[in-house]
Amino acid sequence: MYLSKEYKAEIFKTFAESETNTGSTEGQVALFTHRIAHLTEHLKKNRKDFSTQLALQKLVGKRRGLLAYLYKKDIERYRAIIKALKLRDIIK
Repeated sequence: MYLSKEYKAEIFKTFAESETNTGSTEGQVALFTHRIAHLTEHLKKNRKDFSTQLALQKLVGKRRGLLAYLYKKDIERYRAIIKALKLRDIIK
């Protein structure tokens, strides 16, 4: 698989509170962002791969939902993760 256990642990250690806390919102958003970037690159080469396109759309929806949750719960954590992952140019 393209994503090893060590790399996942590094993502969670960087963006979540700890590398064992894999359920944190920031960690999940960071993991989804990495997967979205990977699938986007795949779709640039294979533009007729519709199953991957559907998976990408689902991942974007999940990430959007988690970011909306974080925006409602704690705006500062939302701003920090957006800035760290460079997802938006304008921060509300």
